[in-house]
Amino acid sequence: MSITRKKYAIEAGGKELSFELSSVAEQANAAVVARYGDTVVLATAVMSPDDEPLDYMPLTVDYEERFYAAGKIIGSRFIRREGRPSEEAVLAGRLVDRTIRPLFDSRMRRKVQVVITVLAYDEENDPEFPGLMGASLALAMSDIPWKGPVAGVRVAKLGARLVINPTNSEMRAALDPATAGGTMAFETFTAGAKGRINMIELGGYEASEESVLDAFRAAQKEIDRLVDFELQIVKEAGLPKSTVHLAEIAPELRAAVEEFLKPRLEEAVYQPTKQEHAAKLRELKSALHAHIAEKIEDAHYKAIEELFDEAVNDVVHRNILEKERRPDGRALDELRALDGEVGLLPRTHGSALFVRGNTQALAVTTLAAPGAEQLIETMETTGKRRFLLHYNFPPFSVGETGRMGGPGRREIGHGNLARKAVEPLIPPVGEFPYTIRIVSEILSSNGSSSMATVCASVMSLMDAGVPIKKMAAGIAMGLMMEQETRNKEQKYKVLTDIQGPEDHHGDMDFKVAGTEAGVNALQMDVKVDGLPVEILEKTLAQAKKARLQILKVMQRVIAAPRAALSPYAPLVSSLKIDPEKIGLLIGPGGKMINGLIKKYELATIDVEEDGSVFVAGPAHEKVAAAVAEIKALTREIKVGEIVEGNIVKILDFGAIVDLGGGKDGMIHVSELKDGFVKNVADVVKLGDFVRAKVIRAEDDRIGLSLKQL
Repeated sequence: MSITRKKYAIEAGGKELSFELSSVAEQANAAVVARYGDTVVLATAVMSPDDEPLDYMPLTVDYEERFYAAGKIIGSRFIRREGRPSEEAVLAGRLVDRTIRPLFDSRMRRKVQVVITVLAYDEENDPEFPGLMGASLALAMSDIPWKGPVAGVRVAKLGARLVINPTNSEMRAALDPATAGGTMAFETFTAGAKGRINMIELGGYEASEESVLDAFRAAQKEIDRLVDFELQIVKEAGLPKSTVHLAEIAPELRAAVEEFLKPRLEEAVYQPTKQEHAAKLRELKSALHAHIAEKIEDAHYKAIEELFDEAVNDVVHRNILEKERRPDGRALDELRALDGEVGLLPRTHGSALFVRGNTQALAVTTLAAPGAEQLIETMETTGKRRFLLHYNFPPFSVGETGRMGGPGRREIGHGNLARKAVEPLIPPVGEFPYTIRIVSEILSSNGSSSMATVCASVMSLMDAGVPIKKMAAGIAMGLMMEQETRNKEQKYKVLTDIQGPEDHHGDMDFKVAGTEAGVNALQMDVKVDGLPVEILEKTLAQAKKARLQILKVMQRVIAAPRAALSPYAPLVSSLKIDPEKIGLLIGPGGKMINGLIKKYELATIDVEEDGSVFVAGPAHEKVAAAVAEIKALTREIKVGEIVEGNIVKILDFGAIVDLGGGKDGMIHVSELKDGFVKNVADVVKLGDFVRAKVIRAEDDRIGLSLKQL
């Protein structure tokens, strides 16, 4: 059977974005093949036929990298196939999930799964853009109830220009300080529906709030244009939406719950600490269940829980919007109490604790030789990473029990956000030749643990003696927004430093980190359909004020990086040799380099292809001696150069001088002194230290002269 295809195309960022509709993956509710450049993805959307007994909308987004897409065969030597998703794949899946999720009705109980499979990758155009666009069109065209479509674009500020969907080559050139245009202020992936933004990822270094807002406005224009294009396709080829059951609660149960909670709820919600807040709510919820059990027979437990959560949400929203009253009594732009401490742990290379209210982040820095870099080999990336930041969120941090194990999507996402904020501060390898790893342990969480991680990580680096460029801090902002109302402007309030109830019941989670001069990283998620740029502008201004306050507190804890590294950190010294001498340094079967490591009791000697050599060890004098020997071993001795060394052999026709590094030179009898020399030993003796001039250097045969010197 031949496959019929229909193609739709539009220009985006100076290149063609095309959608192909066909009978490919015909058993899915909808499938779209999206192409951008030579990057091709298949996006499918499937909805289960039956409702699930759940109290949430069961949406799953899977982003599947395929090694064949980039023409690679990688993986374990014994398992040459894709395994668990790479961090890049997890982050790409989160990006799509966070964009499409707010546009589903939370009362749906049908399982919905969106799968994005990367079929071809041209190494220039990232798959995230066609992946999101394909997923949006598949959902919009399908019979799955959804309030899309959405769109999203990458915007980078390269020099003075805002560039839509820059290629990887453009990004590399902008990040390379050696290139003429090596100035990238930031890059952001911004997504949303028409006229609204609902998802932002941004990374850069000291980007001004004004330029960031310009990028959001440019992205919104592209989003609107792409959404209009999708709507045209849906109008022509889309399916009617299915009528699905929405979880509804019996009116009599709703009325009974509201009647019981109305006189009691505010007192329980408005408590000074998270622990008191949680305890009062547990107590009230238990009383509610007992009251309803007496009043309504067979009342559904999950329905009561949902109504209780709705009631708390209404109270928190109403009091903030009408009275600017927050659950812990703070003003809208007021920070919780801040505290910090460094040097907590005796044998680690650097450590710091940052506390904001009930949120506590312990960051520990470890320094290692360059050879400890992480090797990365994925569909998109092959390379090394010298700065690592890992985030752990154990269940005890929120007073719960749970499974301990490897990082989940949340840990990967939060760790990546903090890494983007801190990485621009790290000195280049030429100034500080270390691999750096930070681990953030969240000891207690009541909102914004990822931004607490940024603050703790910066102080931990300074405690370790890493000469970072500047300090950075992070803050989480929130939003309470009035529901859509006709014939009047929508009321909203922006909140600084959101905590538990405001995070859970709020309409926006807006995390921003940076220095005194600008923004390094930003991430936004919403629970509403999206936000206009005007709200983002106010949020950024309020966040800057908070960021500057936090930086002042951090500076009181530790004002500058330690002058010296921890005595438990390895010493690393670097030098550059001729790449053609690498084989000489390593020696046959690694004999030379391993001999040096053993001789000087080193940790490692790492050699790069460009001739960069990094010597690491616990003792400064032994590292220095090893560096001196490597320099001697790999130096290129030239004619006219003055050298020195000890006489190690006397011959009838001359003397041999040890030049170090395994090299020696010969002084012929005719070059010992002016005039006739009958006996070499009359001029020099075994063990004498001499200085001589190089008169010949051919094929490692070095001729020396005393008389010419």
